[in-house]
Amino acid sequence: MIGGSVETLLQQFATFMWGTPLIVLLVGGGLFFVIYSRGLPYRHLGHGLAILTGRYDQSYAQGTLNHFQALSTALSGTLGLGNISGVALAITAGGPGAVFWMWVTAVVGIATKFFTATAAVMYRGRDSAGELQGGPMYVIREGLGARWLWLAFVFAFAGLCGTQPIFQINELVNLLRTSVAYPLNLASDGSHFLFDLVVGILAALVIFAIISGQLQRVGKVTARIVPTMVLVYLVMTGGVLISHASAIPEAFSLIFHDAFSATAVAGGALGTVIKVGVSRGAFSNEAGIGTESMAHGAARTNEPVREGLVAMVGPIIDTLLVCTCTALAILVTGVWQLGQNDGVLLTAGAFSATYGSWGPILLTMMVIFLSLSTILTFWYYGSKCLGFLIGAQHQHHYVWIYCVFIVIGAVASLTALFNFLIGMYAVMAIPTMVSALLLSPRIMRRAQEYFAQQKLNKSYR
Repeated sequence: MIGGSVETLLQQFATFMWGTPLIVLLVGGGLFFVIYSRGLPYRHLGHGLAILTGRYDQSYAQGTLNHFQALSTALSGTLGLGNISGVALAITAGGPGAVFWMWVTAVVGIATKFFTATAAVMYRGRDSAGELQGGPMYVIREGLGARWLWLAFVFAFAGLCGTQPIFQINELVNLLRTSVAYPLNLASDGSHFLFDLVVGILAALVIFAIISGQLQRVGKVTARIVPTMVLVYLVMTGGVLISHASAIPEAFSLIFHDAFSATAVAGGALGTVIKVGVSRGAFSNEAGIGTESMAHGAARTNEPVREGLVAMVGPIIDTLLVCTCTALAILVTGVWQLGQNDGVLLTAGAFSATYGSWGPILLTMMVIFLSLSTILTFWYYGSKCLGFLIGAQHQHHYVWIYCVFIVIGAVASLTALFNFLIGMYAVMAIPTMVSALLLSPRIMRRAQEYFAQQKLNKSYR
């Protein structure tokens, strides 16, 4: 009885945190950034792409990662199961119209990322070990002062909880069990503990081997994996869309019609469609959540605005490109109407419609890399949050705790804990958005000075 009440309470907590107040904060805050900046981030998108080529890298500057590595690390945290199962679940719960509201979140998220990532470099601070760090907790401490310090601790605690690897590894194990273990008789419905344990241990070993090299190795690995994952996935979904090209216009029509209909095709009331789309979009691209600011805050640059321009490319790749391809693949193949409510399996059905038995295999390989890359980046986020809370000199112990949680997540079904982690993930948005909104005048002044200097030097293209 007690366990059931706790689970219900945590479910209500997660539902409330991803409810209307958070939607207003994320979308409303993003719209404020768009209007307040007069669309400045969008007007300078080309400059952001030029920065990614390495043309503006500053090897002498403070920081750990170059611009491309910082974006790749941030994307490795956002490009995950949310782009595959999350999109499918959004369509299942909110109908095709939820995709439109994911787009809205991404479009305003471009401006949000510009402001939060610029702030992450503007207001970097030293941890207790004397190392330069970025992220919302340091933005609050350095930019807003002592009276707001409690908000920095709120973010750090929520970030430590919300970036645990349990959800990602659990979903990965479930997919491998269904697509590999059962067909090959490596496990049965009643006795799959050993298979789950082996997968969890192997995943923990892989992650440990990479993170033992600290952030530098994480940045190098993600800089190679992320572009490859994006290209391969676009090719896979491109094949699905080409084979169902005649259904694409109808899919877009369905998305736009369902987004504004009083009673959505599959998701019920319009409010439900908006909530589902915005929450899935925010969970996917993390604009306004604050985790990605910790990666961008580690960029090797003395020009905060440059990293802001780099960061705003994230929602474009993550949501407007990758998530849209997933959504269209699901809609044009018609699998969303089959009543399947398992996100990964629904997306696998879309690939099966084109590639036959190879579809689930290709998707499984993609999910392995996506899940492991997210788990990899979440370790970095969690360790920085722990270092802020208890001191950076102790955060090296976190690797052992994190690997243990990977194994636990692989073998346990922890619904109540999932709700807690998802709820805490939403809590991170409050300190992140509040600090960015309060500091927006200073961020805009810095941006105006930067672009004025670029034009003066005649180096801006």
